[in-house]
Amino acid sequence: MGQATGIARRPTQLGFGTESSVPIVTTSYRHAFDSYVSGKSLSSLLLQGNALLVLKDIPNDSIDCVMTSPPYWGKREYENGGIGLERDYRDFIKDLTPIFFELKRVLRPEGSFWLNIGDTYENKGLVGIPWRVAFELTDRQGWILRNSVIWNKVKSGMDNTKDRLGNVHENVFHFVKQAKGYYYNADAIRSRPRKARIVNGSVISATGVSGVRYKRQIELSTDLTSQEKANALRELDSMLADIAVGKVSDFRMIIRSQQRATHSDSEKVSGRAKELRDKGFYFLRYHPNGSKPTDVWDIIPEDTQKRESHFAPYPVDLCRLPIAATCPDGGIVLDPFCGTGSTLVAARNLGHKSVGIDISRYYLELAEERCAALL
Repeated sequence: MGQATGIARRPTQLGFGTESSVPIVTTSYRHAFDSYVSGKSLSSLLLQGNALLVLKDIPNDSIDCVMTSPPYWGKREYENGGIGLERDYRDFIKDLTPIFFELKRVLRPEGSFWLNIGDTYENKGLVGIPWRVAFELTDRQGWILRNSVIWNKVKSGMDNTKDRLGNVHENVFHFVKQAKGYYYNADAIRSRPRKARIVNGSVISATGVSGVRYKRQIELSTDLTSQEKANALRELDSMLADIAVGKVSDFRMIIRSQQRATHSDSEKVSGRAKELRDKGFYFLRYHPNGSKPTDVWDIIPEDTQKRESHFAPYPVDLCRLPIAATCPDGGIVLDPFCGTGSTLVAARNLGHKSVGIDISRYYLELAEERCAALL
């Protein structure tokens, strides 16, 4: 998000399509994009210019995944001016959201748009910029918001205020164009599951569930019919067999009058509650490939990690999970505010082509250097 400042340097002069680099493109963006897409190089395509104008040269439905972190509003001065210097936050949002509408055009129907955006204070009041932007996108542009992620930056910066808490989080929003059918590979981002084990001939799940307690609860239940008890014991044995062969990594059993229904006790709003009413029990199964990440991510900002150059606090680690989950093999990642290239580095590490847009040549040269170091 916040970007480094500095003096523009000599342009990189390397041939288009070489494995080492591509030049920073300042005109004929459509031609450069078409040539890049048809080539085999994974070196990032770097486009210098106003994001809204550059995007107008990108064809419809040509990008698989967008991940970006726009400039903060009212916090820093950026080289070559641009978004973030408006006097009023309303003007900031008015300048920013047309770019996101253009992103919707260039994004494939199956694509995803991930937006990291921070908040700021004005006249002692927290403005609420992230959610103002999110509502603008859902209410006026038709985006569908799938997740609101809290990026916990773990360590706060210098904060001398004495009348409020320190700020250590930012929002990351996941938007899609269509409610169903967008690309999402949950298996690519699962944590490695712990393994079940056999103890004295009994199957023990990863978290120590053996089924003994559940069997006892079923047998002693006064709320289950004889048939419901028989069905519950049979399905519990089947679940333990699945644990033994690795079809399920772990499980929990919910038994009528023994455990509460998850989410809601209302049979009108909860399918689980209805299942508990009709069968007397149900199972929560844990995926054999591990659990999905939650919507709170603990990631240290990049400028607190030792670097020879000052890069934006928007870190590569923040980009990895979104790109891994929502960019298919052979897909193209776009960052319309690429700054020093965190999104591009993450895309390259995951084997994807990437396109970075920025108004500053200096930032693009830093991005090119970072990406070239991966070769």
